Amino acid sequence: MSHLTQIHALIDARVRAIRVNHADWLCGKGCDTCCRRLAELPQLTAAEWDLLRDGLAALSPQRLDEIGRDLVALAQHGVRPLVCPLLEPSTGTCPVYAQRPVACRSYGFYVQRQLGLYCREIEARVADGSLIDVVWGNHDAIDQWLAKLGESRPLTEWFRSWRCGE
Repeated sequence: MSHLTQIHALIDARVRAIRVNHADWLCGKGCDTCCRRLAELPQLTAAEWDLLRDGLAALSPQRLDEIGRDLVALAQHGVRPLVCPLLEPSTGTCPVYAQRPVACRSYGFYVQRQLGLYCREIEARVADGSLIDVVWGNHDAIDQWLAKLGESRPLTEWFRSWRCGE
């Protein structure tokens, strides 16, 4: 089992535990709020990129061109909030969901409060008492696990080097 697969398994276990205790947890099919309000573009390790690239390779050339244009626009303009360039705008779904990066797998279930990286809608439900006994996962641990995979680079850089054959 690769280190990335182990990280995925740990995140999946945490997500399952949260869902068992909180059947009304907001993160799930049909929710694309975090994808439409990214704090920053995901940083990916080489192992994460390899997996994501496999998912991207299955997309149509037209869709890859659209993603490329969206990534260039994000890199040049940095307009906030950022909308994930991989998000299918008409359906609100992720075409590479099975290959998504760790940042996407953990968002809404893990928290980095000092960076403002957490779901504000879930936090609001915790604050108003409609979600009680919530225990967020610790994203610092995920960051430490990812660091063992090596350096991270922005999605824009990985995509550009792949499409340009660098």
